[in-house]
Amino acid sequence: MTRYDEFRRFREELNEKILRRGTTHTKRFFTLDTKVYEGDTALSAKTKELLGLCASMVLRCDDCIAYHMDQAVRGGASDEELFETFDIALLVGGSIVIPHLRRAVEFLEECRERQ
Repeated sequence: MTRYDEFRRFREELNEKILRRGTTHTKRFFTLDTKVYEGDTALSAKTKELLGLCASMVLRCDDCIAYHMDQAVRGGASDEELFETFDIALLVGGSIVIPHLRRAVEFLEECRERQ
């Protein structure tokens, strides 16, 4: 099983458990998170995912990076758009982002294989 497959399986399985057992506050937060990224509004859905990806890289959250990368790729983001997003994350976050950039590029390759 690839990292991509494992990430998707783990995320779906655990989100289901969390939502089944979680409090109203947890469920509301998950719903808000879903709604904010949904559809084209003032910002396109793809742009919102790229913003989420950039923030996730700066915050150094590999799970969040993988999620937003997958969503951006599914939303039609080109490699050029993704690498420009990586540049912004590097600029904002500094060299500490580099290890996450490596994993992001590896995950991007797996995302592209699934397309």
